[in-house]
Amino acid sequence: MTPATRVLVADDEPSIRFVLRETLESEGYEVTDVDNGEAALAALAEAPHQLAFLDIRMPGPSGLELLDRLQALGSDTAVVIITAQNTFENAVEAMKRGALDYLVKPFSVAEVKALAAKAVRTRALEREVHALRREVGRRSVPGDRLVGRSPELLEIFKTVGKVAARDVSVLITGESGTGKELVARAIHAASTRADAPYVAVNTAAIPRELLESELFGHERGAFTGAIAARVGRFREAHHGTLFLDEIGDMPVDLQAKLLRVLQSGEVTPVGARAPEQVDVRIIAATHRDLDAAVREGRFREDLLYRLRVVPLHIPPLRERRDDIALLAEHFVSRYSEELGTGRRLLAPAALERLEAHDWPGNVRELENSIKRALVLASGEVLSPEDFAFLVAAPAGEPGDADWVEREVAAALDSGARDVYRRILERVEKPLLEAVLARTDGNQIRAAAILGINRNTLRKKIVELGIPLPGRH
Repeated sequence: MTPATRVLVADDEPSIRFVLRETLESEGYEVTDVDNGEAALAALAEAPHQLAFLDIRMPGPSGLELLDRLQALGSDTAVVIITAQNTFENAVEAMKRGALDYLVKPFSVAEVKALAAKAVRTRALEREVHALRREVGRRSVPGDRLVGRSPELLEIFKTVGKVAARDVSVLITGESGTGKELVARAIHAASTRADAPYVAVNTAAIPRELLESELFGHERGAFTGAIAARVGRFREAHHGTLFLDEIGDMPVDLQAKLLRVLQSGEVTPVGARAPEQVDVRIIAATHRDLDAAVREGRFREDLLYRLRVVPLHIPPLRERRDDIALLAEHFVSRYSEELGTGRRLLAPAALERLEAHDWPGNVRELENSIKRALVLASGEVLSPEDFAFLVAAPAGEPGDADWVEREVAAALDSGARDVYRRILERVEKPLLEAVLARTDGNQIRAAAILGINRNTLRKKIVELGIPLPGRH
């Protein structure tokens, strides 16, 4: 916060204005206080204010009416609604319509200070996000961009901005459906290679026997069925960016060949005698824990170091819920047009339902859920009923008979390819804990009940961080 930060206080109670002015000025804010809505409008028109405390009921335009006007004008003034207990529901409604927060009378000095700091911090983050989005997305395909305003996404924007112009390898990690390829495209679009090809390969989707040829190319007659030469994705991406998705699923023998290409800058097509020089930037992505894969001998440590010059992790959607509403509005706007459904809007209650969902399929699941609702909805406004296929406790709990079915449905909606891992991770730890509890921590008995080797059980206990029950 800087001394130039302006705050407007609009309330018809002199004591409220006095307390707010004294508190905010003691924190270094520049405060204007007025006792009615018309004076508040005049003050806002005369000079920009970063924050406004508006009474929900006062002479002239009310706080809610002022909020509507500011929203209509596209103002970036953060609004805190001041309310009494009996108008609490109106304050909640005001927040849905764009207020940052509400302040209930009587309030404490600490509440005022915390709200003011939150408002200034939030607006600064939003301005930074907008600036970074313009920079990162200046060459992105319309509708194919990063959307969000959470602090977590802001950090991703910052990292993209830093690494885009630096010609280094980037490893993007995160659960399926979090938008790893969107980040890769954003890095390419903001880089000096933006005018050169961007080539994407899903290494998990190509059979092992074809993957080498897909990546490095082959000569005509190199193997049965090679009736024509193939350039390969590395040479297609010459001077540009090659995105290797699901790199954690690449066979170990091909990992060695990929490492040689990264070290030498040369590819040798299958059946060719001489290598060819390539100039390619590598961006890789995976939902797997590659450090664990290295320990288990499923991924080469030297290749991991080569790929992970800059690591970039995308948190799951459930950990950045501030982005859900913005993403939902974005998808409604985008697919209303693409699907020809006519302009549709999201009801506040529908947004609440979306924000309550855990989104195991992440952004991809949210995107497909919006498409489904748009196609099946009968009205212009999407209601909570249009998202009835989203269960109240989305991910379910082990012991709920339907949770596996919901997990599978979410995977199908999101296009995820790791439903086996997801379900196994959710049942494995509670299963082992339950059996160890019943055996008082006796690993020999527990292993026998589980039907697994004792060494395997001991390894799982360490990996999953399972505390052993004490003996009686």
